[in-house]
Amino acid sequence: PICPHCFGRTRVAPSKGPTMASKTKGLNLKHMAGNLDSKDTGAATKDYEDYFKEEDDSKRTGNYADVVNKYYDLATSFYEYGWGESFHFAHRYKWETLRESTVRHEHFLASKLNVKPGDKVLDVGCGVGGPLREIAAFTGASVTGLNNNAFQIKRGEEMNKATGRHDDCDFIKADFMNIPMPDNSYDAVYQIEATCHAPDAVACYGEIFRVLKPGGVFASYEWCLTAKYDPSNSTHRKIRQEILVGNGLPTARTCDDVLAAMKKAGFQILEEIDLVKTADVAWYEPIDKDRSWRPWRDFWSFKTTNWGRAVTHYLVFVLEAVGIAPKGSMGVSGFLKKGADGLVAGGKAGIYTVMYFTAARKPL
Repeated sequence: PICPHCFGRTRVAPSKGPTMASKTKGLNLKHMAGNLDSKDTGAATKDYEDYFKEEDDSKRTGNYADVVNKYYDLATSFYEYGWGESFHFAHRYKWETLRESTVRHEHFLASKLNVKPGDKVLDVGCGVGGPLREIAAFTGASVTGLNNNAFQIKRGEEMNKATGRHDDCDFIKADFMNIPMPDNSYDAVYQIEATCHAPDAVACYGEIFRVLKPGGVFASYEWCLTAKYDPSNSTHRKIRQEILVGNGLPTARTCDDVLAAMKKAGFQILEEIDLVKTADVAWYEPIDKDRSWRPWRDFWSFKTTNWGRAVTHYLVFVLEAVGIAPKGSMGVSGFLKKGADGLVAGGKAGIYTVMYFTAARKPL
């Protein structure tokens, strides 16, 4: 049967356990500097912002590991505050809350992996592990998260224990450009809005191809510039730069670039679609400061409205001024706001998508 909740595709099985998607919580002051010494946060913030002073991507791609690690050390607490445990956007219908759509988005991806209980799955660029816990519960597979940021792994391990997923979910600290696993290690691999941080898409997808077993599926939600992006348009370039600095991205690729890179890495493409085109609710709605707030539907979404963002920003200002929040916290709040505004502008102009979905197979 056709399921209206699964983008018009075949109905998938219900979850084998309670959903793992978290509710958002207050800003965690204890973790605001990530693994950085609080005394070093101001300098780290400045170093990070210096990477984005120019439009030329070469400095960032050449130092991508430092760019991404600094970003997530500085930004993870803000992400948890705004997003909970799943740091990604979601295909959304008008009757869904953001949290409901987040779970469905993860289940849809999991349904494409063709895995069964006991299979080994790799989550590339797993954040603090919200999706991997949900997908492990949904499929019964054992899911390993790959992440090069030690602080996020620490937070993920704490959450695994708190949710009881520590027996079938674990982590590897490693760079996805050099995965420390033998060839043909995993029955399936997926990534959710993570490989946009890669300096070289072909090399990144090539590593994923290498560790995937023959016949296995790699499913992906990728961030991309669309065909509407015009590099000669100064407004478009400004939006692109805001997206890069606010999200720790060394560069930006088009959907065509991503598809070509997957094919060059050796994958057989099974499906590809920009899911933005089939959603009822704009993907950027959760971070659009000018949207209407409906507290009876989703009370905690207030924090990403115009007023909510202002409250958070000035709260951080006060906390930093009195020495509770580490130096540089205002800078982090500032570039995250800039990144959110860039994403909203890119979405409204139709030049950026965060839901370019692909399912690809490693040939037998």
